Amino acid sequence: MHQILSFDADDPDALARSMAALDMHSPLIIAGFRYWDSCRRGRQMPARGDIDPLIDVPRLVPNMMLFDVRRENLDFRWRLVGSRVRQYLRRDYTGEWFSQDPLYNDPESAVWRAMTLSDREQKPVLLRPKYVGPHKDFIHVENVLLPLHVDREGWGMEMIFMDFIRRPTAGGLHGARPG
Repeated sequence: MHQILSFDADDPDALARSMAALDMHSPLIIAGFRYWDSCRRGRQMPARGDIDPLIDVPRLVPNMMLFDVRRENLDFRWRLVGSRVRQYLRRDYTGEWFSQDPLYNDPESAVWRAMTLSDREQKPVLLRPKYVGPHKDFIHVENVLLPLHVDREGWGMEMIFMDFIRRPTAGGLHGARPG
């Protein structure tokens, strides 16, 4: 099974089909996509100035990240890392470039490939990698990567919503949902 899928945001069933193909179930991912989609207003993607998640969707912000994309000498900078994401990562990466950390500075990694795909195709991308971090009760992460337009030649942005999925319990899988 593939763990990365891009999809056409204009196809009303594409998100559901793509999530099913990756065995993703997070309502948080659906809500993040719907927020981004509502900001597009008929365009391929919203501009950075079209989104204001702190006002529009404050309950999603803890599970959100923003990345700068530098296309020349491709690299990604952690611009904003929501509090829940930061809590479940190894450390706070805010302000750092992928190229500064061996864990993320790998063009063959699923995260690097997904971010590159979303930026190159200017389409949403779903990613479901194994969780690698300090919390042993998580098994994988569900992500939706959403491109944003910026008015700066050679640059882009990605808005990402991330849900951490715990090991199965008697009641099934449980994500680390916003509080």
